[in-house]
Amino acid sequence: MKTQLLIITALESELDKSALPAGVDIVYSGVGKINATAASLQAIHQYQPQRIVNFGTVGKINSALEGLLEIGRVIQRDMMTVPLAPRGQTPFCSKPSQYLSLGGEHTCGTGDSFVTAHDSWLISQGIDVVDMELFAIANIAYQFNIPWQSFKYVTDDANADSGNEWTHRVNHGQELYLAKLKDLMSA
Repeated sequence: MKTQLLIITALESELDKSALPAGVDIVYSGVGKINATAASLQAIHQYQPQRIVNFGTVGKINSALEGLLEIGRVIQRDMMTVPLAPRGQTPFCSKPSQYLSLGGEHTCGTGDSFVTAHDSWLISQGIDVVDMELFAIANIAYQFNIPWQSFKYVTDDANADSGNEWTHRVNHGQELYLAKLKDLMSA
């Protein structure tokens, strides 16, 4: 089955399938890079999308940001193999250490941890927000030569209270995602 646009979102609590327009396909990946990788691979084989759109939630590193953001670049924040490679780069790997989307000006750092404390490396890399799936989705899209976009809703301040903030705001971005989806489908 071929689809023009495939949405990949980590959790149903972030974007409820029943709120989507008819004919829009969505895959829930689950949390983390391994789940996102497996779900992206399976979805690409099943739906053969022309474009992938990731909707999701993020914690903010840049304190000035809020609301819905379009991500332009994603890197891995938890690949730490010094001295084999600098942080963020996978040693002995020819794939890119960053991926660029179809648009957007913000940088996301993906890792398999919930950021709850200051990390000066994130700031030094120009990371605006942090998540747990986007790098994996972008990596798989790159391998299949599928353009991708990502829109992230800021739920928390990536600090000690992030878990509580995220829990209370996980679904606050849904109406913004739906409005953005309408724009994407009419373009």
